[in-house]
Amino acid sequence: MPTTAAPVRERILDAATRRYYADGIRAVSADRLIAEAGVSKVTFYRHFPTKDDLVTTYLAQQVAAVEDGLTAKRAELPDDPAGVLEWYAEAVGSVMCMPGFRGCAFINAAAELPRDHPGSRVVRDHRTWLIGQFRELLGQLGVDDIDGKAEQLMMLRDGAMVAGYVGGSPKSVAATLLTAGRAVIGS
Repeated sequence: MPTTAAPVRERILDAATRRYYADGIRAVSADRLIAEAGVSKVTFYRHFPTKDDLVTTYLAQQVAAVEDGLTAKRAELPDDPAGVLEWYAEAVGSVMCMPGFRGCAFINAAAELPRDHPGSRVVRDHRTWLIGQFRELLGQLGVDDIDGKAEQLMMLRDGAMVAGYVGGSPKSVAATLLTAGRAVIGS
């Protein structure tokens, strides 16, 4: 139920975050979000003129959380790229331990949205950013074939998210991701 103390835009976005992740983007109507956020239609559409606007904002918020976390960890461990990559693998595993884990919000959105949807652009840009982070970290490690190995790490990350959703235990998926990542890197 909405908390009326929270700002209206935040309540709408919180409702969208819960419902889009739990039920899927297409399955959630504006009316459902309006009811859950406890706002009027006029207020809802004042903040988010279209569902596409809300979906894109939701995805951008998810991106910011991931990117802020990885950026902070890189700042904390500037001379330890292996430590950053290990932290990331463990973070992926910890996400799978969260109640209500339904897979990767970005993979889920990509499966639901048409390629030309503005939310799809947010997902693609995030993936490009994340692969770039992997490239930089691999470069710090002095690994060969940085581009190919960064793509492989991204694919491993995606596979871990799917494995965590369809039945692997979070600890075993995280451990497997770490082992496979080390094999790719050659460490």
